[in-house]
Amino acid sequence: EALEIIKNAKIPFVVAGTKSDIAGVNSESLKGQLEKEGVFFEGRGGDVPFISVSAKTGNGIQELMDMLILVSDVAELKGDPKNDIEAVVIESGKDKMGHTATVVVRNGSIKVGETIFAEDVEAKVRALFDDKGTSVREILPGNPAKIIGFSEVPTVGASITEKPHRPEEVESKVRGIFDLRRLKDDEIPVIIKADNAGSLEAIIASLPPKIVVVGSGVGEITSSDIIDAKTGNAYVLSFESKIPADILKLAEVEKVKVERFQIIYELIQKLEEILKKGTVQIKGHAEVLASFPFNNKKVAGCKVLDGRISKGDALVLQRSGKEIGKTKAASIRKQKSEVSSVGPSEEFGVILDPQLDFQIGDMLLSVAK
Repeated sequence: EALEIIKNAKIPFVVAGTKSDIAGVNSESLKGQLEKEGVFFEGRGGDVPFISVSAKTGNGIQELMDMLILVSDVAELKGDPKNDIEAVVIESGKDKMGHTATVVVRNGSIKVGETIFAEDVEAKVRALFDDKGTSVREILPGNPAKIIGFSEVPTVGASITEKPHRPEEVESKVRGIFDLRRLKDDEIPVIIKADNAGSLEAIIASLPPKIVVVGSGVGEITSSDIIDAKTGNAYVLSFESKIPADILKLAEVEKVKVERFQIIYELIQKLEEILKKGTVQIKGHAEVLASFPFNNKKVAGCKVLDGRISKGDALVLQRSGKEIGKTKAASIRKQKSEVSSVGPSEEFGVILDPQLDFQIGDMLLSVAK
């Protein structure tokens, strides 16, 4: 996709082959793969430069920088500090200093005290930091900077200008917690939080089919995320964002699955494992021991074999291992008292909605997506 954008825009570019310090990494093999995508290198019938680099050893980094300068000079890519601001957000997030964005200035300049806009997100520039983390008063064309002062976290890829402007409308992959009713039986809802917008965007773009994002954001997992997850039986996944102790405790009480990751690949791998296991999780089993009438309805007298059965749970009625129907625990009573849930070895009565034609010896399974 990135190559198509570059080629369609006719933008000059350089290919950097990473991990050159690792034995077995073959730059010729990489070139061959890219040539199949229409990228032709210098010395092989094309004009695209290729530089092997290693972030670990520093090998090739200076050569890459020199080549970028050369390519920009040949293409006459120049910026004028006196022109209107043209910059792009390459990273964004939230830290102790507030909402931040790392940008690269293409044209014009950005000064401390100015008001700028990342599309329609306003920023009163309170501080600027260069690529070395040094506080500066102004950033000129061709330079990156971290900007402090945005009213909210801007999106990665947003253009920076002096006036607010609307971004192009794109179809969002995030449906929202209130779209749960539209999920298919084989889809799994998740809420994803990350420490920065770039990581969040990369994760959402890499999700396997059938994984549906019903909530996302930059920052720590909050109590609202846990309540939303409980409402929709969603998983809550954190990438590098911290999970406060009180939130972990709330998740445990509400029986919401929360997990933290530091590598995107491991997060995606976890979701693939969930898909392989299936969308349904069994929360508890109960055996039907008796049947008796109550207000023109049948009550199933049951005993919990394992797990828990709670009021409002989705239930599956089985007979000899075969599914008879799906229903819901509309009311649970223990002796004469209404209770919210029952655990192992407890006997109880349950009113099913809708009513099913159960028999003594049938099994009720409490299930959740």
